[in-house]
Amino acid sequence: MNYRPLLLLLLSFCLHAEQKQDFGPYSVHYQALPTTFLTPVIAGQYQIRRSRYEGLVTVTVLDSRHGNRAIRAVLDGTATNRVGNQRRLSFREVIEGDAIYYLATLPVSHQEHFVFAITLRPAGGPPLALRFDHRFYTD
Repeated sequence: MNYRPLLLLLLSFCLHAEQKQDFGPYSVHYQALPTTFLTPVIAGQYQIRRSRYEGLVTVTVLDSRHGNRAIRAVLDGTATNRVGNQRRLSFREVIEGDAIYYLATLPVSHQEHFVFAITLRPAGGPPLALRFDHRFYTD
């Protein structure tokens, strides 16, 4: 079955508020959201714990030289809150047909604000430094 529930869910969020950074031919799309935004079925399929106190970070790298196709990359990153507590992000790769994306989860508190610093190494490309911030709400 060619079923891409997580990808479709994430694309619907991106249509409302696109979050991306361009690095030459690479376009990096990213998102941070509470895992409660996932349905129980989707969370179960991707083995993601649904909780008000669990955040999800998604990243996709597109290459304009190849028709804006998703490409593989190695990701390493951290999330640092306002008091300086740092959490290492452990990304796992998901490939569904032509879609390639990376997922990481992290524990969050109500109104906790994080600055994300992620280094991406696209296959055959230079390292890219992605930085963005996000505040999580648990209510």
